[in-house]
Amino acid sequence: MHIPSCQSQKVEYILGKVFFTTCSDLNMLKKLKSAERLFLLIKKQFPFNVPSVSKGKIFSEVQRLINDDPESWLNVISIWKNLLELDAKKENLSQRDANPQKIKLGKNDTIIGKKLKTEQMQETEENRECQLEKQIEETLEQGDSLTKREKFQEEEFQNDVGKAVDTHNENNLTFRVSCRCSGAIAKTFTAQEIGRIVGIALMKQFGWKADLRNPNLEIFIHLSDIYSVVGIPVFRVPLASRAYIRTTGLRSTIAWAMASVAEIEAGMFVLDPMCGFGTILLEAAKEWPDVYYVGADVSTSQLLGASDNLKAAGLKDKIELLKVSVIELPLPSESVDVIISDIPFGKKFKLGKDIRSILQELERVLRVGGTVVLLLSEAHHRRLKDGEGRSIPLNSKGCHTDELGVAKCLIPKEKTGIAKTVSPSLESSNQECLDKMPPFGSLVPVECYKVSLGKTDAFIYKYKKSHSSGL
Repeated sequence: MHIPSCQSQKVEYILGKVFFTTCSDLNMLKKLKSAERLFLLIKKQFPFNVPSVSKGKIFSEVQRLINDDPESWLNVISIWKNLLELDAKKENLSQRDANPQKIKLGKNDTIIGKKLKTEQMQETEENRECQLEKQIEETLEQGDSLTKREKFQEEEFQNDVGKAVDTHNENNLTFRVSCRCSGAIAKTFTAQEIGRIVGIALMKQFGWKADLRNPNLEIFIHLSDIYSVVGIPVFRVPLASRAYIRTTGLRSTIAWAMASVAEIEAGMFVLDPMCGFGTILLEAAKEWPDVYYVGADVSTSQLLGASDNLKAAGLKDKIELLKVSVIELPLPSESVDVIISDIPFGKKFKLGKDIRSILQELERVLRVGGTVVLLLSEAHHRRLKDGEGRSIPLNSKGCHTDELGVAKCLIPKEKTGIAKTVSPSLESSNQECLDKMPPFGSLVPVECYKVSLGKTDAFIYKYKKSHSSGL
């Protein structure tokens, strides 16, 4: 995931989460494409040791998330309110500057004076904003005209600003707790139990009132075997909710992540042979516009949904749609630069013969050195893992190297001034899924990422074509 640039950053990757510090403004943070939601972090600590202590002891430990350091809660809430207020002020300044007709001609001195004052105000606000937003930490859980969703998102943001302005007295806050438990703690407690404990502790500690329907503040808690995390969302509308997508299919965050690892460059021919509602192509075309995109699908209803999405996003002239079968693509051999696709899940899809036929056709149309990025279910992964294909050894850096000399590691390259930490469990999990996947003909796996689709997990696999398939 691309982190907004700043003078200094500290980035930490753990399963399902990315924590970072930045002084980027909110408008920049809204552009994060692979993040489901953006949070201000209140607490991050080691997981509760559930098996070794009693249920009452765990309840006490959960309450300590609030009671041990109430000042940190108040500080983060103060930052949240200031961020929204600063963003609202900046928006007002931008709107004022965008209406020059209100300035009367012939009063140059007055105009220059106002302009200098406005610039000074902007500089002051930006400096203050940068200091505040250095404390932001984020967690990953992934048209031309104003659409209904854009209006909704703007209304929600304005509601958030209004609530932040109205809650200068922290005692007047209303709140709602959302809790997620996974791993060992989920076998002992329900999310409702943890949420109730936290809610009571917040009411006792701060005098806040619970409001499940329309609270000023939402508190999110995630307890797992890896960490215990508490935070508040910066925006009510998830970042994953794209204003330019009318009909949703694949998660937009997953679609963007797939496109981001595909090595798309200007002038390339990019194909999604099972495009569905076109989410992958939409995300790619928004980020890399100077590319020839083609989406294919055998379903008329899916293509109609894709067409509606392209029209809503203003990309109808950027992406061509074809009604064809993925195993009978009307394309010359070795004519495509990049293929990105979500392999269909479900009981109706025959894993054995069909997935091999699909990969054979993708191998045929892909040029040598080209890239294939696929989203595979766990069942697909098992099927391909057990399939035929010569294995390619790992080099000394723990990467696969194909016949073209392509070497891709799973850990992002270090950038100057940016400290990155990847949890050992995440690194080993990704490396393990890559190690177990053999090549498919001339398609060599070079990267693998395990991703969450909510109730199930999946794998993003990246292949490179090492030599002519001869098909």
